[in-house]
Amino acid sequence: MGVINVTPDSFSDGGCFSTPQRALVQARRLLAQGADLLDVGAQSTRPGAEMVGAAVELQRLLPVLDALQALRADHPRLRLSVDTFEAEVAEAALAAGADWINDVRGANVSAAAPAGSRRDPAMLALIARAGCPYVLMHSRGDSCSMDSLAHYGDVVTEVRAELEAATAAALAAGVQPRQLVWDPGLGFAKTTEHNLELLRRLPELGAAGYPLLVGPSRKRFIGAVLAEPRPRARLWGTAAVCALAVDRGAAVLRVHDVGPIAQVMRMAVALSGAVGCVDAP
Repeated sequence: MGVINVTPDSFSDGGCFSTPQRALVQARRLLAQGADLLDVGAQSTRPGAEMVGAAVELQRLLPVLDALQALRADHPRLRLSVDTFEAEVAEAALAAGADWINDVRGANVSAAAPAGSRRDPAMLALIARAGCPYVLMHSRGDSCSMDSLAHYGDVVTEVRAELEAATAAALAAGVQPRQLVWDPGLGFAKTTEHNLELLRRLPELGAAGYPLLVGPSRKRFIGAVLAEPRPRARLWGTAAVCALAVDRGAAVLRVHDVGPIAQVMRMAVALSGAVGCVDAP
């Protein structure tokens, strides 16, 4: 899954792809490098990011989605994902040709999370009607509060329990099990050690039976381990995480640097015998 942020303030590439023309050029580059999915985001979720609201998000997103439809002629298996936690945005994106919804608040159900930051109550009914793949990402709070909510007794046990609670709510709303992808939410209300522990024990999340999406790309915890403050200089740390994630059951890797990470993934799959993909509509 290649990342295309059409925002001015994302943590490592804000402003780089904020026009349809630039986004289309980047999308062609990522596909040439081996991406199977493109994940388009129009609301930054970095720590401290400003929440811009659905109207601004759609203003940024819809022209880019329209431009990206041109890619389908040469890439008929391409899937377009939209990174949003707003049901209004998700509905418009699906109508405009998106295939997946990637919801960073999909599993934001903990009592530790302020009520206003939790999942949009209209989202699950929309996903059930649409029948599309839906990424339930674990998080707590929002961009301004999540760091203060990184408190766990056992991070893996609690993340799994909160993903299971979100899954139960989705199934009760009519979402089918085959639609769901789990994301442990690396960097969202987690310390460096929490992120490392989730990666070490990834099979405990995979045991629930849902495909796992892992998104470590350029993140703070990699910078902390490597003493590397520059997000774009964290490629090799990202590659190490991705190799481990594939070996431990990840089905989807969400990354900025598709070319090198696609090679890492293919090699890791060959070594581990992992399937390396998710078969979703």
